[in-house]
Amino acid sequence: MTPLRIGSRGSPLALAQVEIIQALLRRAHPTLAVEVKIIKTSGDLFPDISLTKSAGKGLFTKEIEDQLLAGTIDVAVHSMKDLPTQLPDGLTIGAVPAREDARDLLVTKQPATLASLPPGAVVASSSIRRRAQLLAARPDLRLEDIRGNVETRLRKLVEHRSWSATVLAAAGLNRLGLRSHWPQLYWQPLDIIPAVGQGAIACEVRADDFATQEVLTRINDAATLACVEAERAFLRALGGGCQVPYAAHATVTGDQIRLVAGVFEPAVRRAEVTGHKDDPLELGERAAREVRQ
Repeated sequence: MTPLRIGSRGSPLALAQVEIIQALLRRAHPTLAVEVKIIKTSGDLFPDISLTKSAGKGLFTKEIEDQLLAGTIDVAVHSMKDLPTQLPDGLTIGAVPAREDARDLLVTKQPATLASLPPGAVVASSSIRRRAQLLAARPDLRLEDIRGNVETRLRKLVEHRSWSATVLAAAGLNRLGLRSHWPQLYWQPLDIIPAVGQGAIACEVRADDFATQEVLTRINDAATLACVEAERAFLRALGGGCQVPYAAHATVTGDQIRLVAGVFEPAVRRAEVTGHKDDPLELGERAAREVRQ
């Protein structure tokens, strides 16, 4: 049998996500052979690029998608939140496995919540979405840019004596098993809206590769896919990418999707909408219309 060729970034988190996909595939297709190809993206080659200035569009995905289109890989595995809402012609999402914890965590050196941080505390975050929501709750905070993978950000927090906290996705910490490695730090869930797609893994394929799509069907989680489709429809309707002050998170209960979404610049505008899980695109577009009003 021809091996299924997976393309991915080579960061520890990216490889942890590939391992999750491989485990799911082994369970679903015990005889399937899988090969992994590490592909460097612009975000890997130029780690000092400002996500804000670059708008983040395709920074961690374009080179992988290029190889997918060229046929040198069969599946591109991405963090869903890194994947632009407009996919290149010829590509589609083949599967989205069950989602990890989608929340953001406040990581601090001393036990603290966002409300109890000292006045003027320094919080390190380069995410426009996170920064906007942090300042909406605590306008007195001083925000510092931070780049690097999850472990690098934790190390920088510890090394910078003036920094009180940073904000990281719970999913990445969980997948890497890092919390136990940093016993001197404290982890507190934040009551902010996550990034679109946060905690979800995207398996991107060629739109005309029906054989690979059939293989991936067995690892897809329909509820997670519906949720991320609603979130991405919201972001797409507003013309945003992964580095804009927009946020959305959907959950499924029974046959209903609840979508909480927000725009945080120039003013805070939120929407909460509910609809049938079979029509996630309409739900996301409706939320976008509400926050525009």
